[in-house]
Amino acid sequence: METVAHIPKYGLNEEQEKKLILREYRSLLRSLKTKLKPGDRKLIRNAFEIAVEAHKTMRRKSGEPYILHPLAVAKICIEEIGLGVRSTICALMHDTVEDTDITLEDVEKEFGNEIGRIVGGLTKISNVVDVNASKQAENFKKILLTLTDDPRVILIKLADRLHNMRTLDSMKREKQLRVSSETVYVYAPLAHRMGLYSIKTEMEDLAMKYMEPDTYRQIARKLAETKRERSKFINEFVKPLKDKLVKNGFDFEMHGRPKSIHSIWNKMKKKAVDFEEVYDLFAIRVILNSTPEKEKEDCWKVYSLITDEYTPSPERLRDWLSNPKSNGYEALHTTVMGPQGRWVEVQIRSKRMNEIAEKGLAAHWKYKDGGNDESRFEKWFHQIREVLTSQDTDSVDFLQDFKLSFLAEEIYVYTPNGDVKMLPTGSTALDFAFSVHSAIGVQCIGAKVNHKLVPISHKLRSGDQVEIITSSKQKPNEDWLNFVVTAKARNKIKDALKDEKRKIAEDGKYALQKKLENMGAAFSQHNIEELVGWFKLNSPLDLFYQIAVKNIDLKEIKELKVHGDKIEIPKPVKALEIKTDSGIPSKKDAELIIFGESSDKIVYNLANCCKPIPGDDVFGFVTTGKGLTIHRTNCPNAAKLMANYGHRVVKTKWAKNKEISFLTGLKIIGMDDVGVVNKITTIISGDLRINISALTIESKEGIFEGHIRLFVHDKEELDELVIRLKSLNGIQTVDRFDTDAS
Repeated sequence: METVAHIPKYGLNEEQEKKLILREYRSLLRSLKTKLKPGDRKLIRNAFEIAVEAHKTMRRKSGEPYILHPLAVAKICIEEIGLGVRSTICALMHDTVEDTDITLEDVEKEFGNEIGRIVGGLTKISNVVDVNASKQAENFKKILLTLTDDPRVILIKLADRLHNMRTLDSMKREKQLRVSSETVYVYAPLAHRMGLYSIKTEMEDLAMKYMEPDTYRQIARKLAETKRERSKFINEFVKPLKDKLVKNGFDFEMHGRPKSIHSIWNKMKKKAVDFEEVYDLFAIRVILNSTPEKEKEDCWKVYSLITDEYTPSPERLRDWLSNPKSNGYEALHTTVMGPQGRWVEVQIRSKRMNEIAEKGLAAHWKYKDGGNDESRFEKWFHQIREVLTSQDTDSVDFLQDFKLSFLAEEIYVYTPNGDVKMLPTGSTALDFAFSVHSAIGVQCIGAKVNHKLVPISHKLRSGDQVEIITSSKQKPNEDWLNFVVTAKARNKIKDALKDEKRKIAEDGKYALQKKLENMGAAFSQHNIEELVGWFKLNSPLDLFYQIAVKNIDLKEIKELKVHGDKIEIPKPVKALEIKTDSGIPSKKDAELIIFGESSDKIVYNLANCCKPIPGDDVFGFVTTGKGLTIHRTNCPNAAKLMANYGHRVVKTKWAKNKEISFLTGLKIIGMDDVGVVNKITTIISGDLRINISALTIESKEGIFEGHIRLFVHDKEELDELVIRLKSLNGIQTVDRFDTDAS
């Protein structure tokens, strides 16, 4: 729930604001009531007063007093994550060190080392040394380092991010896009990993609201329209189950809840279906009141009763009772065939499991008994710690690796002795080898999975038993990086390759030194850096290596001028021009109005990954050497670009211009009927006068699939065409595809 009362930009007077702040503070104390010990109230009051004083002159973008934000974050920590008094104090103080005169020493003096450490972990890095490093990734790395000492840092950070997402309306469009992308790219998967499912879902939905507003509104509208019919169906489905459970003496709650807009949209994309065809728009949840020693048995009994009533789908049974996820999630999921021939997902869990599913990590401590789950979280932290301490890759790589290694769902794989290893989904035999030991990874030449010989790139599945085969002659090569997903494997391979590269580079270094001395130039840092820049390489090591493997000819260096003992690099001359990727000459200079520094004449091109056309929601991305690249906001690469390089995102808008055409593509699927091609081309060329660039149609067993590449002026024209094509008899789907994918 939204926790801040919204104030119009110039709304309340000082007196009313004071009342509002006090009201929010009292509400915070009420939430904490059950957790307060003697002396706690005084500490919280102290933190509140320090924060009010520190932020007193500050306002949020919406015009409301800034202190409402820390108050709201603290409330989310208590009510939605289940944290206690210490975390409340940290949440109240979380922005003071960064934005006000208060220092970390002040916080420590006032509240002790533990709270000082957490607040320190929440304080962003203000001056990242490396210009190219993404500030976001650096901050993220810092948060993670503190996370491994105290997970509360990340939980408070998630509460902070959730409140920012809930109040994103008053921000500028590009800020909305950047914050939403970051959220979907890093924070939602992290919330999921921490077991905070409802927070993860809300974050994804809110991000989608800003990144794909039209689709979001459309699905929300359809969900509202079908609500009555859904409730009727749920009641009909649940009635016989409730009767059975009551008859068998279970103490339980049972309710249906709609799936999130984001997950419905994902299903529509994945399965290429319309909203009407997404069957599991909701899930039924059964929560049992069982004692810890009986809860597993009770869940299976309830499963048995449900599947007596409705037929289950055998491949959709998920048993997280015997093998909980590493974030502690335990439940039994099954999908059954309900009335009216509709599939329904049913989730069965005990009250304790439900609390862990809602509150994740925080609930863990409540049930802490040194059990198996605790060690799972510990293992996860240990893996992160290991990777962070051996980190020397650049931040963006790090963020990408982190996402793949630690935010993915995991599989369980067994060693030959039957020990369990947890690995992210998509891991290969080589990842497993490195997880056993770096020395085994480096020498891995193959594996036996369930006693069958497989290559090192073989993808593992949960339950596989893996034995690694090694050879002392084996050496890692660049290809290995293409099929490992764990950060540990990637780092160790990179280290091994670097060592190898260093050995080879020694020859190049020696050759370059001789060449420079012959030319009368010094073998100095200045000259080496000039050459690195001239050949557009990343480091001196790359330069020496490229010379050693003969990719760089020393003759090119010989032609450079030497002044004193310094090399002079000729400066490149750049002409400003406007070009489009479609290969069609532009007739006007203003296909795009670009709001940026100098919007008169800007080099830009349209991204190949998503082929934007006028009318699409777009953003500009500044690429080194290439000027501006225009991407659609729902481009597959958008989240990564905006999350990692928010500072390079430029707000862009299309100018109306009917003189230029843009290449785009449509994929059509339908019944293979006589004359269908004729009908399609009549609409495109005859009725709408759109130029077709290429058309392929393949027919198979009565179904045809057509790919059409065509030139349109803007999105309106494309939308009109899609509506016309969909209205043809026998046409099942018409989807836009990115022309490169053909």
